[in-house]
Amino acid sequence: MNSALPFSRAFAGLPWLGKFNLLLLAAGAVALSARLWPEWRRNPDLSHGFFMPIVFLLLLHESRSHGSPRYLRPHAATNACFGALLAGGILALVAAGLYAAAVDWSHALVSLTLALALALFLGGALVAFAGDSIRLIGFNWSAVVAIGLWLLSAPIPPGTYMRLTLGLQLWVSENVLRMLHLFGIPAIRHGNIIELANTAVGVEEACSGVRSLISCVFAGLFFSATLVRRPWARAVIIALAAPLALSMNFLRSLALTLLANSGVDISGAWHDVTGFAVLGVTAAILGGLAVALEHGRKAESAAPEPTAAAGRGTGMFRALTASSALAGALIIVFVLNTRPSIRRDLPVPDVLALLPAAAGGWQVKTTDLYEFAGTLQTDHLAQRSYAKGSGSRLAEITIYVAYWRAGQAPVSLVASHTPDACWPGAGWTMLPIAQPRAQLVADGRPLPDAEYRLFQTGDYPQYVWFWHLYDGRPISYRDPYSPTELLRIAWRYGFRHSGDQLFVRLSSNRPWAEIAGEQVLADFFARIRPLGL
Repeated sequence: MNSALPFSRAFAGLPWLGKFNLLLLAAGAVALSARLWPEWRRNPDLSHGFFMPIVFLLLLHESRSHGSPRYLRPHAATNACFGALLAGGILALVAAGLYAAAVDWSHALVSLTLALALALFLGGALVAFAGDSIRLIGFNWSAVVAIGLWLLSAPIPPGTYMRLTLGLQLWVSENVLRMLHLFGIPAIRHGNIIELANTAVGVEEACSGVRSLISCVFAGLFFSATLVRRPWARAVIIALAAPLALSMNFLRSLALTLLANSGVDISGAWHDVTGFAVLGVTAAILGGLAVALEHGRKAESAAPEPTAAAGRGTGMFRALTASSALAGALIIVFVLNTRPSIRRDLPVPDVLALLPAAAGGWQVKTTDLYEFAGTLQTDHLAQRSYAKGSGSRLAEITIYVAYWRAGQAPVSLVASHTPDACWPGAGWTMLPIAQPRAQLVADGRPLPDAEYRLFQTGDYPQYVWFWHLYDGRPISYRDPYSPTELLRIAWRYGFRHSGDQLFVRLSSNRPWAEIAGEQVLADFFARIRPLGL
């Protein structure tokens, strides 16, 4: 371990290729920030991302000024690590381009993979600039955290987000119910909805704790790299970040439920103020704990200023430049070959007109869905239910359609609001089925393969079929959240860009064999056929 060279001296001693690589890396960080900026604006779970560029620079400064001045000597293992990081960055860029080909550049997986690519390139650059003959930055925890936090500033893939959110929603609602019973307050739970004597409280996605979880882990890593120096203290801060975030969010949900039970309107100010308070208090607790753990540590004596090492090789810088050039070429190729949608100038369809307003023998009910327009980022929503018979002979069919213009919403947002994600939180139990895809035939015409699910609440079943169309074509994947399946789509269908989106859901308490011949379904599928289904 050697002490650090002053920055001006280390920078001045860099070969021109090293300075050029610093410029390229800075451009990559700026480009990723611009790419993620819309995500940071529209996704409250990523609001901490606005601070990421500043946090990145602060941690790099921390790495040089207070971090361990640890430098890497030339070794075969060092070279292998450097090569693996650059190769991983190139592969991540290729994956990002293929994901964009499958489900548009707006998909969360594309943003996450681009962030991974930058992190890998920055990791390779850290190995190069932390070389014993360069000593621009130390190979220490602060530098590693500065790179890794880019991943926590990118959106979570929809499948992971859905499973995490649903699990937290059910965990919070279940434990809030237990506390209510402990306090002697009568209540029952249906999924993520708690029924009180005079009102109902729903633990929505925003209240699940994902936001505080991500932000608290982000803050915990930052504090571990800036406020504490001892490894065990850093481990304590990081280990406590997630449990503390979940506990504070649980207390918030419990407090809001108790207020609602007392007749207080918890929507609006109460909901928002408590949400921000949880984030602030959690960060303050973590920061205070970090300061307390560091209190009493003896300051390390300053080491004498080192002399510059000889033989400042440029082999790694050449490799870094070549990899950056290849990365730029890949991005240009993917962007230029992502063909525009041939449907981009189509008028917005009247989605309500797609649903038959009357059907012989059926009672028709139209549902107002505009309360969900903000969550789904579209006003083009329609749902109608059809019912006939009674008792054991009751038959019900519900048809739901939502439409998004090209570029109106990320593909991942649409994919994250499927029945898999939303229905269990409303009290439905998803039952296991042998085949989650179904080939349906309506009025003698085979339809594109549908995603098929079976739900149940009590003794009441719901057979559900749904389609997600992008640019007029169904996204036909076996697993709607599988990264490998999305890569397969890109390989099969090629590149496309800025397509409109259509989501269609059909549900019934009867299996398809019993309702396939109904005229109302034939009319609906005839009307929606021009849109790609």
